[in-house]
Amino acid sequence: MVRSITSLLIVAFSAAARTNAFVSPTMQQSPTRIPSSITHRNNGPLPAKDANMSEEERDAAMEKALKAMTAFSNKYVQNTNTYYCEDQSVPAVVIKGLAEHKVTLGTPLCPCRFYEDKEKEAKDGYWNCPCVPMRERHECHCMLFLTEDNDFAGTEQNISIDDVKKNCGF
Repeated sequence: MVRSITSLLIVAFSAAARTNAFVSPTMQQSPTRIPSSITHRNNGPLPAKDANMSEEERDAAMEKALKAMTAFSNKYVQNTNTYYCEDQSVPAVVIKGLAEHKVTLGTPLCPCRFYEDKEKEAKDGYWNCPCVPMRERHECHCMLFLTEDNDFAGTEQNISIDDVKKNCGF
């Protein structure tokens, strides 16, 4: 069962990323945008935060971001009374993606979507975790935060940093 869920999610994420299928028709028509003046003081493009880092510095930054995103996710799951997927590799991979974006973009941009311009999306703030659909409607297309009525929801509201590393190959 767990292997089939993981395979299904990988195929779904890959197809959706190519087609932007995660965007609902309502969101395509009138997405709510967070003004950049709220999310970023700089109105220019965001520089790659890791562009001038050595490999050791980037590894240290990733370690720090992975811990921060794991702690954030655990707190957010509890605050919203949501749950992690029963297949722990799903939240692990999403948390790793959030950490990578935190290091490269300076903000936890949703890793489960395709972006023509990641820097612009990060600056807009709509898809920064927790994204607007999650905050407004408890809809997490990444399957990181699942309501108890979701068929893939497990019983866990906590994931350890060691489990994240183990399940995402860090």
